[in-house]
Amino acid sequence: MRIRRETAGAPARRVGADDAEYPVHLGGVANAPEWLWVCGELRSDDALAVAVVGARRATAYGLAVAEALGADLAARGVTVVSGLARGIDTAAHRGALRAGGRTIAVLGSGVDVIYPPENRGLAARIEMSGAVVSTFEPGTPALPYHFPLRNRIIAGLGLGVVVVEAAERSGALITAGLAGDLGREVMAVPGRVDSELSRGCHALLRDGAALVEGAGDVIAQLPERWRACAGEASPTPGPSGTEDGVLPALAAGPVDDARSVIAAIGGEPSTMDDVIERSGLASGRVAALLLELELTGHVRQMAGKRFVRAGVAGPVR
Repeated sequence: MRIRRETAGAPARRVGADDAEYPVHLGGVANAPEWLWVCGELRSDDALAVAVVGARRATAYGLAVAEALGADLAARGVTVVSGLARGIDTAAHRGALRAGGRTIAVLGSGVDVIYPPENRGLAARIEMSGAVVSTFEPGTPALPYHFPLRNRIIAGLGLGVVVVEAAERSGALITAGLAGDLGREVMAVPGRVDSELSRGCHALLRDGAALVEGAGDVIAQLPERWRACAGEASPTPGPSGTEDGVLPALAAGPVDDARSVIAAIGGEPSTMDDVIERSGLASGRVAALLLELELTGHVRQMAGKRFVRAGVAGPVR
């Protein structure tokens, strides 16, 4: 059964539990959904998959770690699973795409109702390099009580779950708990001891979750047969396909101005006024450059209209 999406892209189709395309790990879960709605393609090699989840209101540190982890896992042939939410989920998907790898987004709505709406473009890119999936009929809105089921799907699709930043009461911790119940590996990235968003990860680590500092730590936790399937680490391209984060030609102004904007942002979240003051550039030029640098992946905008350097952008030359 196929449903034409109102947004651009291939038709959504229903994949049943008896179909060859149905994810192998999910098929082994008790009370697995009878079908999934899918946009994009599910492959047999998506069995080598790991979920990367975490806080929506993530810090610059968390976003950088999640994107780098997504990129490094994808570069090793691991499919990155997440929930397309703001923050850590978005960063993990972007990292996988940047590396030219595969990623699967699991929604708490119909596959034609992208939430949050600002991730519509990201969802379209995921369809071309993986799949957007849901257990909910097309047209179903994103409702709070849908997300526990969505989290169970995320936990069931892969071999393990990595949590990058989570408060003490967090949906990411629910996903980690579900993964543990399903016999999956539970992993967590440590954070700052004075950060509220570190408490969930540190609680997982105290309870026996594996500590993750990079993709190699994740691979080491997988069952032996799957470790053998993961490739060796290899360099991944910088944002928007550039090597080492070298800035492309920008329509908004000279590359030297872009370098000045990135230098003005520094290592901590900065407002536009901060960037204007530090760079010495006109406000209109700064606004245009920030927008273009965000689109090329060199800058990330956080809550409160604060900007940070993309943690994976590499040196600006």
